[in-house]
Amino acid sequence: MRRPRHLAALAVPAAAALVLPVLMASPASAEPTNANCGTQTGDTGTASWTDHAELERELTGLEKRSDGVLQVDVIGQSNQGREIWSARVGEGDKVILVQSEIHGNEKTGTEALLNLLRTMSGRTPQAQEWREAVTLVAVPKMNPDAAELDRRGNDRSWEEVVEDFPQLAGSQPAWNYYDRARQGDDYAADPGFDVNRDFHPDLDYVPRPADFPGSSSEPGWYIHPESQAVRDLYVDLHGEFGSVDTFVDLHHQGPCYEVEGGDDRVTMSLSGKFVDIGNHAEYAEDYDLDYSKQLTLAAYDELQRGESPFGNLTLYPQDIDLPGTALGSFALNGSGTVLFEVRGQTQSWGAKMRGQLVSTVERGLVGMVDAVADGSVEQADPARYDDIPETVR
Repeated sequence: MRRPRHLAALAVPAAAALVLPVLMASPASAEPTNANCGTQTGDTGTASWTDHAELERELTGLEKRSDGVLQVDVIGQSNQGREIWSARVGEGDKVILVQSEIHGNEKTGTEALLNLLRTMSGRTPQAQEWREAVTLVAVPKMNPDAAELDRRGNDRSWEEVVEDFPQLAGSQPAWNYYDRARQGDDYAADPGFDVNRDFHPDLDYVPRPADFPGSSSEPGWYIHPESQAVRDLYVDLHGEFGSVDTFVDLHHQGPCYEVEGGDDRVTMSLSGKFVDIGNHAEYAEDYDLDYSKQLTLAAYDELQRGESPFGNLTLYPQDIDLPGTALGSFALNGSGTVLFEVRGQTQSWGAKMRGQLVSTVERGLVGMVDAVADGSVEQADPARYDDIPETVR
C-alpha cells in the first residue's frame, strides 16, 4: 500500500466476473417483530462491520490482487492519527468520487464500496468497460475516529481546534460541536464535531473568527483533518482532470420513515439538491442541478428495475440550503452530487437487515457508474426527478 498521495493513471488488464448480490426481502410494510424505531436497540452490530484495522487489510489485499488495476493511498490522518484511505480504479476521464462514514455510525456504505471496488477491479468485460470510461475514487471510511467510537461526531475538542488555528482564540465554539452526553454517546468526556458541516465552497478558505459559531445554513471552515483530507483530494482530482464530474456521499437516516401517500417503510432516500443557488449567486455559473438530478435518476432507476426488493425509495427533503456539507460545497464547485440515505443507523437498527441495506447502496452505485460510463445518464429527463415520492418523517 502506497503511503504518499499519488494520482497517476492506471494500467488496465483483462477482467473477470461481475456478481451483484440481490437479497430478497419481505415488504417494508411488514416490519419484523424485532424492528426498533427508537434510538437504541442494545444491539449495534458493531462486530459485523468493517473496522479500521480490517479496512486496511481489505484494501491492501484488493490492491495486491488487482495486478496494478487498483491503487490505495493515504490521503490524510484523522485527529487521533488514524489513516484516511482512498482507493482508485479506472483510467477514464469521467471522475466519480464517493465517500462513506463521514458519520461513524453510518456503516453500510463502507461495505458497499468494498464490494464495488472488488467488482470494478475484477476481470469481467463489464468491469473493463467501466474502467475505460470512468475513474472511481472511493474514500470508504472518511471519519475513522468516529467509526471506531460508533458515533456521529469525530474525536476532537474545541481546544485542539484553537491549537491548530490560534486566530480562533476567544471565538465561540462552532455550532456543530458536541460536548455533552447525547444519545448514549459520551461527548461530555470525549467531545467531537459533526464533520459534515465543516466544508466550504471556497476551497481555499482559511478560518476566520468572524465566521464562528456559524449555523447550519452557513458554510463550514475546514478546521478538521478529515474534511481537509477530502477537500485536498477533491482539489487534486480537479487539477488532474479539470473537474470532478460526480460526488456521492453515503449516509443513513431514521429507520422508520414512510413513503409519501402510503405506509411502506422507506428503504433509502436519494437527493441531488443541497443548496438554494439563489443564496450563492457567485457559484451559479458552475452549478449544475440538472446533472445531479440525472445522476440521482440513474441510481433510482436501477433500484426500481424489474422485481427489485429495493423499491421503497424517496426524495430526501428538498427545501434545504446546506453549503457546509461536502455535497453542498462540491455542488457549488460544479460537481454533480448525490446523497444516499439508507434506512437506520447502528444505534437504531443494529445489524438487522444488513445484507439488504448494503446491497441497496451497492446496486444504486452500480446503476450510477454504469450510466456515467455509457453516457446514458445525460439522456435522462431531469424533470422525472420531481416525480420521485418524498419522505414522510
